[in-house]
Amino acid sequence: MKKIRAAITAVGGWIPETVLSNADIEKLVDTTEEWIVSRTGIKERRIMVGENRGTSEIGINAVKQILDKKGIDPLDIDLLIVGTVTPDFLFPSTSNIICSKLGMKNTWGYDLTAACSGFLFALSTATQFIESGRYKKVIVVGADKMSSIIDYQDRATCVIFGDGGGAVLLEPTEEGNGVQDFILHADGAGGQYLNMMAGGSVNPSSHTTVDNKMHFVHQEGQSVFKHAVVNMAEVSARIMEKNNLTAEDISWLVPHQANKRIVDATANRMGLSPEKVMMNIERYGNTTAGTIPLLLWDYEKQLKKGDNLILAAFGGGFTWGAVYLRWDYNS
Repeated sequence: MKKIRAAITAVGGWIPETVLSNADIEKLVDTTEEWIVSRTGIKERRIMVGENRGTSEIGINAVKQILDKKGIDPLDIDLLIVGTVTPDFLFPSTSNIICSKLGMKNTWGYDLTAACSGFLFALSTATQFIESGRYKKVIVVGADKMSSIIDYQDRATCVIFGDGGGAVLLEPTEEGNGVQDFILHADGAGGQYLNMMAGGSVNPSSHTTVDNKMHFVHQEGQSVFKHAVVNMAEVSARIMEKNNLTAEDISWLVPHQANKRIVDATANRMGLSPEKVMMNIERYGNTTAGTIPLLLWDYEKQLKKGDNLILAAFGGGFTWGAVYLRWDYNS
C-alpha cells in the first residue's frame, strides 16, 4: 500500500492596500533608507489601515482565493489551522471567524502561536491529519497584522514588520509528492530577546502595562540575529542531510523573510545560489507567520510538479524549523 502524503494543491495570498515606505518610516524615527535596506533588505511594507480590521480579513481573502481557484464548496473543508500572533481576539479564534465568514460550517479549527515559525508549525500539524487518512481537505493559514502590536517610535521593530499572509490547501496524494519530512524546535529561554510582555495572564492589560508600552513587540536585535543565523541555517542543512539531498536536488529555498542577511546565510549554508532562493522582503517586510505562504503565492507560477522545496523559519519564543516537500502541481 502506497504511503499517503499531504500535498499542497492550491495557494492563496493577500496584502493590505496601504504601502508604508522607508521614506514614511524616516518621518517617524531616526533612520534612513540606506540604513534600513543595508541591514534588512526592506524597501516597503503593507499596513492595514482603518477600524475593525483584523488578521481574519487577511485569512478570509486568502482562503476565498483557494476555494474559488479549486471550485470547492466551503462545506467540503474539514479543518482550518491559523498560524498567527495577532489573532482578532483571544477568543473566539481567528480560525472560527474565518470559517463563519466564508460559510465553512462543517469545518473545525484553531489558532496556533509560534511567532514567525507559525506557518511551519501549523503546516506540520495539518500534515498529520491528512497522512492519518482522517481528513481530505485541510487549509493552513499564516497571517499577521503586525502593525497592531508595533510601536512606530521604536526603530528596532517598526522598520521590520508589515501586515499580510496567505493560505495553502492540503490534500492527500499517493504519487510521492507533498510533505516529505520536517524538523521543528523550540527554546523558551530565547523568549527574553523577542516578546510581547503584556496582554496575557501574567501581565493582564492595565494602565501600567499600556503606559509602559508592554503591548508592543520588544526585540533585542543582535541577540535574535545571532540565534536566527545559526539555527535557521543549521536546521535547513540538517533536513537536507537527513533526506540525502544535495544543493543540486533543491529547486527552491522558501525562507522566512525576517532579514535578507539571515536568508543569505541560510542559503550559503545549504550551498544554494541566489537564483534558488525565494525573496519578497523588499516589498512586504516581515509579516511573521505570513511570509512563507506569501512567498509561495508570489512564486506559484514558477513552481513545477516534483520540485524539491525547503521551507525554513526562525521566530520568537524561540521557535525554528524546516519542512521538506515536493511540489504537487504545475500552475
